[in-house]
Amino acid sequence: MNPRRAADLGGIGPGAGRFFGPGELRLALLALIAEDPGHGYGLMSRLEDRCAGAYRPSAGAVYPTLQQLEDEGLITLEIVGGRKVFHICAAGRDEVDARGRDIDRIWARATERGEWGMFRDPYAAEIVGPALRLFKTAVSAIVHAHGDPAVVGEVRDILTAATRELTQIKTDIRRHHQHRRRGRAQD
Repeated sequence: MNPRRAADLGGIGPGAGRFFGPGELRLALLALIAEDPGHGYGLMSRLEDRCAGAYRPSAGAVYPTLQQLEDEGLITLEIVGGRKVFHICAAGRDEVDARGRDIDRIWARATERGEWGMFRDPYAAEIVGPALRLFKTAVSAIVHAHGDPAVVGEVRDILTAATRELTQIKTDIRRHHQHRRRGRAQD
């Protein structure tokens, strides 16, 4: 199995597993082309960005889907500077308009799942193990206490305090980076 694709087959976070349902990749690509024409690789990059890393498109999925859209008369192909650039047709625009709610659901799911995409970052490997052990220990304490409300409350308080402290660290890091960017901008 390709390790870059592991999260697409059942990784960490809500909705882990297959990202697109039947026909959804087709609809997502059509929506992207409706926003702005593009070539295959550019559409792949835009799709990955739109999904915030929750989905990494492959040429083996994207190019046949683009061919399908062209065969259906929803997009046209133009050669620009030696590259194939895909443009939306009137029929494609009509389908995007008619399927707006479905497209909105795809992008909403992309946003939600993309929040979990950070687990693929190499830096995350440093803390994923300890974080999972913390979670396992918390669940174990509650299970062994048979759901005793006092234990549940104590565990929840510990996790809430840890979350608050980690959020503060993240806020401090953001402030530090903003301060450094402002300093460079003034130079």
